[in-house]
Amino acid sequence: MQVILLERIGKLGQMGDVVTVKDGYARNFLLPKGKALRATPGNMERFEQDRAQLEARNLELKQEAEAVSGKLDGESFVVIRQAGDTGQLYGSVSTRDIADLVTAGGFTVERQQVMLDRPIKLLGLHEVRISLHPEVESMVSVNVARSEEEAERQARGEDVTVTADEDEDEDAISAEEVFEDEELAKEAQSTLDEAAAETDEAAAETDEEEQAPAPEAEETGTSDTDEAADKEPA
Repeated sequence: MQVILLERIGKLGQMGDVVTVKDGYARNFLLPKGKALRATPGNMERFEQDRAQLEARNLELKQEAEAVSGKLDGESFVVIRQAGDTGQLYGSVSTRDIADLVTAGGFTVERQQVMLDRPIKLLGLHEVRISLHPEVESMVSVNVARSEEEAERQARGEDVTVTADEDEDEDAISAEEVFEDEELAKEAQSTLDEAAAETDEAAAETDEEEQAPAPEAEETGTSDTDEAADKEPA
């Protein structure tokens, strides 16, 4: 479908441009939102008559958007979500969630104005673009955390996620962590090493004793032939 743009549309064109778009995009978004008109001879004439008024209105909206952008740009918003230790969310943060969040913060934003390529599915700080006007955008920070306290830590630059390697490091307790004094720590470690060595030696001796062959029993009896020879007369 060919339409006449009534304002600048990203990746399409400027006000007054005649562009070809998909029918669904025109019917569901451009036409009902007042962003374009069907490119008919009558609408072309109507646009030229209203062009000066449309440009003045567009300039007014742009100035209002710039004023809002000066307040919104750089703002941070916190979203609380459940997530695993690695930071993967049990769910996601969508454009609607962000629009509701920004609106609750005192700014009027619709989800179509939130420029998000895909839903957010990880904890952390995420930079998101907000389109206030076809020529005005603001950047906000969305702080996705499991609690307010965690959000504060992330805002300070801390990483709140835990990896498998970090779990192993936390579980491994050395003598230096048990004893504050370095000399005591060394003595304790030395004692542990000696005890381990003694245990190994004892185990080795036990193995040798078990593997040694048993001595053969001594012959204490005599054979029947010898007994018979002793009984024969000389």
